[in-house]
Amino acid sequence: MIFASNPKIKNMLIKTFGSAVYGVEAITITVEVNIGNGIKFFLVGLPDNAVKESHQRISAALKNNGYRIPGKEITINMAPADIKKEGSAYDITIAIGILAASAQIKNPTEVSKYVIMGELALDGELRPIKGALPIAVKAKKEGFVGIILPQQNAREAAFVDGLYVYGAENINQVIAFFNGTSNLQRVKVDTKKEFSKRPSTGTIDFVDVKGQENVKRALEIAAAGGHNVIMIGPPGSGKSMLAKRISTILPPLSIEEALETTKIHSVAGTLNSKEGLLTNRPFRCPHHTVSDVALVGGGTNPKPGEISLAHNGILFLDELPEFKRSALEVLRQPLEDREVTISRARMSVNYPAGFMLIAAMNPSPSGEFYDSKGNQGDPEHIVKRYLAKISGPLMDRIDLHIEVQPVPYEKLSDKREGETSSIIRERVTKARAIQEKRFGEVNGIYSNAQLTPKLQKEHCKIDQEGDKLMKNAMEVLGLSARSYGRIFKVARTIADLDNAKNIKVSHIAEAIQYRSLDRDGWLG
Repeated sequence: MIFASNPKIKNMLIKTFGSAVYGVEAITITVEVNIGNGIKFFLVGLPDNAVKESHQRISAALKNNGYRIPGKEITINMAPADIKKEGSAYDITIAIGILAASAQIKNPTEVSKYVIMGELALDGELRPIKGALPIAVKAKKEGFVGIILPQQNAREAAFVDGLYVYGAENINQVIAFFNGTSNLQRVKVDTKKEFSKRPSTGTIDFVDVKGQENVKRALEIAAAGGHNVIMIGPPGSGKSMLAKRISTILPPLSIEEALETTKIHSVAGTLNSKEGLLTNRPFRCPHHTVSDVALVGGGTNPKPGEISLAHNGILFLDELPEFKRSALEVLRQPLEDREVTISRARMSVNYPAGFMLIAAMNPSPSGEFYDSKGNQGDPEHIVKRYLAKISGPLMDRIDLHIEVQPVPYEKLSDKREGETSSIIRERVTKARAIQEKRFGEVNGIYSNAQLTPKLQKEHCKIDQEGDKLMKNAMEVLGLSARSYGRIFKVARTIADLDNAKNIKVSHIAEAIQYRSLDRDGWLG
């Protein structure tokens, strides 16, 4: 073994490559290692404290494995210098650069062909990192031969086709790889085969729900059009049970959606190393004590929040009025734009946030619907104050209002089984296919819930009879102006479920009944 303390070793510059993750995208980081005369260690290029501490971890890891940091002047530059380098994932990137520059690796030119990432333990073991999938995507895009990662991250990165992915357990295996004596095997994953093995939803199924046929119909419409929903009903009426089953009737994830969703969970560090790829739609259910940052994302080192972790899936907010007003208000922009922007002094990052919002709440603090005769429930002013916790602008973004009544004993004891989730999902998937064909050339529009005013005029045309019904509904039921566009979106989805080209009066009539919170006198 050649040690860099050998005075005959000449000055040498080596480049290794790592990656920084901002939002859900990666940026290639070039680590330049120069060894010259003197005894000093310089680490520049806007590293944070965790990166600066890598010197101690690398020194111990190399010493414990028969190598050493040379007694020379070592200058390490991490470029581009205007991007902050955070975390301990650059340990192995820097360590390999030092070994290559000090001739402790026989083939120093090989190290520049790979992206190398991983945290070093003091004994040389490689610890897992976050964001392996976006790092692998970037490595392929920039033409690297392959990527070397901790063993726990290799399967996740291997879902990127056309990239050589190697998983290492310790630094010795990485050194041996570049010295040509390694037995590291390329990690391969058949993406289509693995995707076809998507796990089932387990025991959760709509067949378990007794009664509530009107609610199940409304949730089917919501799933078919990607509409946001709020369910209002007393405790024990089945709101949470119904919400947890909505994901079982949503269309299956496409491979593109699965990769996009997995990137977010990879960056957040929530992926199971055995999974590699998320194949089921996410279902996130944060507690009502959740902070603004935990919900929307951010922090000193920005990371995705619950709304981004629910991307391509469902965000379920139970007991909606119990959430902090500030936390609910941050939902407004992501619900409209399907992404969230986190701005900091040095940078701004974007996280996808295309989720279905499913909210549930009691109709009053006591949990009972308001009774104008005063036989039960809270007084009218208390109920109004309770409902006022949810702002009008947030309600503007919810398409369906569903009243959930307690299930009577006759329904609960009924032995007949209802429809299974798989049957409902077939209808939902067909309706989504119609929308996909309809909006195929419109960028960023995937479902009826995203219809713009211009697209509504084009795809939500009604006849004279339907126009008359809408006018009567606005006047007689006291529907607000914000209900107008929502009713058309929902009616378009109902028509798609019926495989109807045009919206019929029956579709409008059904859509109108899902705007209960907008009606004058709903409280009584």
